[in-house]
Amino acid sequence: MGILLDNFEISGDKLTVLAGPCAIEKIDILRKTAEVIKSVCLDLDINYIFKSSFDKANRTSINSYRGVGIDEGLEILSKIKKEFDVPIVTDVHLPEQCAKVAEVADIIQIPAFLCRQTDLLVAAAKTGKIVNIKKGQFLAPQQMKPLVKKVEESGNNRIMLTERGTTFGYNNLVVDYRSFYIMKEFGYPVVFDATHSVQLPGANGESTSGDRRFVPLLAKAAVAAGVDTLFFEVHPNPDCAPCDGPNMLKLCDVRSVFEKCKEIYEVVKK
Repeated sequence: MGILLDNFEISGDKLTVLAGPCAIEKIDILRKTAEVIKSVCLDLDINYIFKSSFDKANRTSINSYRGVGIDEGLEILSKIKKEFDVPIVTDVHLPEQCAKVAEVADIIQIPAFLCRQTDLLVAAAKTGKIVNIKKGQFLAPQQMKPLVKKVEESGNNRIMLTERGTTFGYNNLVVDYRSFYIMKEFGYPVVFDATHSVQLPGANGESTSGDRRFVPLLAKAAVAAGVDTLFFEVHPNPDCAPCDGPNMLKLCDVRSVFEKCKEIYEVVKK
């Protein structure tokens, strides 16, 4: 079942991409990222939704960069939305944030570690916005069904589900491609988060590591498995990013990765 958003349909007849820097930094970085990705998506006829977070509350260290905060963050996201005419997806961490975030965001994203928080799901659902629930690293795909029901029973059936890797031993994640098939049976669009899936949680001691080499591989495999919506964190210079740098896709690599995913999508669609 597709979801209408602005002038396109998520999980309709086109590939959709949610992409942008992990956390909001200077607006110039967000502008540069949005400009390049939108241009690529227009050229390739891909639906584009801009992503960045005003707060990354789940950090390894208390000293880790979290973002600019909700007020400044929403102001920046609002500017990006207007300047580039793109829908916005961003995270919430507390129920009381949902109504305020809904004034700017088109999709309210529930972080993986918070996916079972009933009050947060209910508050997000009641905004009437699309709710993207990221599957917790600790959950089997079948366990997402009760979370879907929490949103449905709060009066909202505009739901997306995101696979972002499952805990595999210590400091590692693995993607079970059966997850896409299982979660699609719930009747909602399924997203694959290609960049968080290559994280190595806590592997740097004071921060999370990752291996962006595998982002294109996993993204292409997900599209081959029937996924039509992809999530990427993207940065002009990931090695200098204050958050999630090791697993973010380089902005200069966006076109080649998106082109390959689009080619596979067209084959699968046939």
